[in-house]
Amino acid sequence: MSIEVSNIANLPTKHGKFLIKAYKDGCQEHLAIMSTNFKELENPYVRVHSECLTGDTLGSMKCDCQNQLDLALDFISKEGGLIIYHRQEGRNIGLVNKINAYALQDKGRNTIEANLELGFDEDERDYSIVKFILDDLGVKKMRLITNNPKKLDYISSIGIEITQRIPAITKVNEYNKDYLDTKKSCMGHLL
Repeated sequence: MSIEVSNIANLPTKHGKFLIKAYKDGCQEHLAIMSTNFKELENPYVRVHSECLTGDTLGSMKCDCQNQLDLALDFISKEGGLIIYHRQEGRNIGLVNKINAYALQDKGRNTIEANLELGFDEDERDYSIVKFILDDLGVKKMRLITNNPKKLDYISSIGIEITQRIPAITKVNEYNKDYLDTKKSCMGHLL
């Protein structure tokens, strides 16, 4: 597969100043959001953030995605590192199916049951672009910001040393409590 890569540009945000680079594989476009000192870091903080339009952009309280993204942007801005914005909406089932899964959740299904009922696995994400981005940026070791054991396993499997896991714990609310409980009890998230 051919991957198109952009130049690096400046990205000033409310969280701080960053550098940004885009990667396109097929129809999906992903981002590397780097602290301005990223190239100087031997052991950067890294978050692989999975896209969540309803959370990241609209502020949905059904998940903790926007809170985790804000936490990572603030942290990386201060401490230095990288956020890979992994554009595989709804664990890679797409926006239409994610909203269909929301409708099933409104009827009492949990996030896994909803995906399965729609004919998907509990998690359809493919992390191969993450390897490409990390290789492109020369990352050999990192301090990974995650609660997801699959991300820990994947990063280790591609030969990158994880020197530390930083939890991405955010506030629980009445709308995301069941979602987070399911991620912890059924998907092994480290919450």
